Amino acid sequence: MESFIKQAAQVVPSERQLKWQSLEFYAFIHFTVNTFTDREWGDGNEAPAIFDPTELDARQWVASVQSAGMRGLILTCKHHDGFCLWPSAYTDHSVKSSPWRQGQGDLVREVADACREAGIPFGVYLSPWDRHEKTYGDSPAYNDYFVAQLTELLTGYGDIFCVWFDGACGEGPNGKRQVYDWDRYYETIRRLQPDAVISVCGPDVRWCGNEAGHVRPSEWSVVPASMRDNEKIADKSQKEDDGGAFARRVDSRDNDLGSREAIAGIADLVWYPAEVNTSIRPGWFYHATEDDQVKTVEELLAVYHGSAGGNASFLLNVPPDRRGLVHERDADVLRRLGERLRADYGVNLAEGAEAAASDAIDEAHAASNVLDADPETYWCPSEGTEQADIELRFAEPLTFDRVVLKEHIRSGQRIERFTVSCRTTAGWTDVHSNTVVGHKRICLFEPVTGDAVRIRIEESRWQPTLAHVGVYMKSN
Repeated sequence: MESFIKQAAQVVPSERQLKWQSLEFYAFIHFTVNTFTDREWGDGNEAPAIFDPTELDARQWVASVQSAGMRGLILTCKHHDGFCLWPSAYTDHSVKSSPWRQGQGDLVREVADACREAGIPFGVYLSPWDRHEKTYGDSPAYNDYFVAQLTELLTGYGDIFCVWFDGACGEGPNGKRQVYDWDRYYETIRRLQPDAVISVCGPDVRWCGNEAGHVRPSEWSVVPASMRDNEKIADKSQKEDDGGAFARRVDSRDNDLGSREAIAGIADLVWYPAEVNTSIRPGWFYHATEDDQVKTVEELLAVYHGSAGGNASFLLNVPPDRRGLVHERDADVLRRLGERLRADYGVNLAEGAEAAASDAIDEAHAASNVLDADPETYWCPSEGTEQADIELRFAEPLTFDRVVLKEHIRSGQRIERFTVSCRTTAGWTDVHSNTVVGHKRICLFEPVTGDAVRIRIEESRWQPTLAHVGVYMKSN
């Protein structure tokens, strides 16, 4: 058992995964002909002439998502309808055939430039399913077409932080039979954008299993390699009669992906962290009938705490309206969400505290490392020490209602179970117990007042690490 646990503890993320994980919270932008037809899935027969936003402002999109604290943006460059938001050389079904910008526009360019100007990374969504392209179903020909368009996006718009592949396909049992050449797609991305993560139907980031913003109680990043391989399934639409939903269920059948019991006896483990995607509205594209159904700040905070605060990332969709603007109601909620996050997490009450631990492997990994701002310094006890305590002692009693923990995930994901306690006038009081930490765990509880906080690592793999402990109080 000892060698098995040590092996699991030594599975670590790639550099591209580390960079992606540090974003934590970023935006999805769904915008295409569907915005003008009032549909979620287009059929590929839409006339390009309907695409004519009158006030489109990519800078307004970026400013809106940044106001919420989002640190990146992914654009749906081509959805299932096949309409391209850039003037692709391989089809006329694109912005070059629309009246927008007199047919001279390139929305991918405008959004990429706006992101670069604002200092946030830009990502692309390219739907493998294409209901317009005539070669779809002729697998070799369509794969050539898809790779050609993928190459345009990866070579014409600067650095790309993410390529997002949707597994959706509604062809049904009597639809076209297209076998996607995933290996070729991945090779193209690795060659042209080696720092980009490949998400959902890809080897770097997995889908959490739903679009409601829910996560597992224990969202492990270290999982069996079969979880990753299952996302790369050619011809998914042929495997189910439900419109290819197999691609969307493969990761949602089991609530436990990475515990000791789940990975016992499995030699091939990989780092495959989760992403949570949901929309600020009921739909993924803008519909005027949903103007009064924009999620509230409290609803979005709940998703944020469960995802970014539960060892996953939070991908929030914000669909611009027919003007080409983020609607005023969405923009207002985003602004207020950002204000709330900055107020709740802007002041770390642990600054100035003294840190002590039950054990540290050496001086370079002392308890004080959890108090600095450097993500590469961390505390850890001696090898083989799977239970340990770390305490933060304050100069005077503090009132707080949340603790933020971060492991040093460059060293792997180690913590399996922990308890947070506060030293009150009545003695040590347990305020929160949980399982995994990973990149980030936000521990919420009722306000408590005390002069010290203790993190007790009750179960871990080989040797736990903590790179950060933050103590905060919700703003009024």
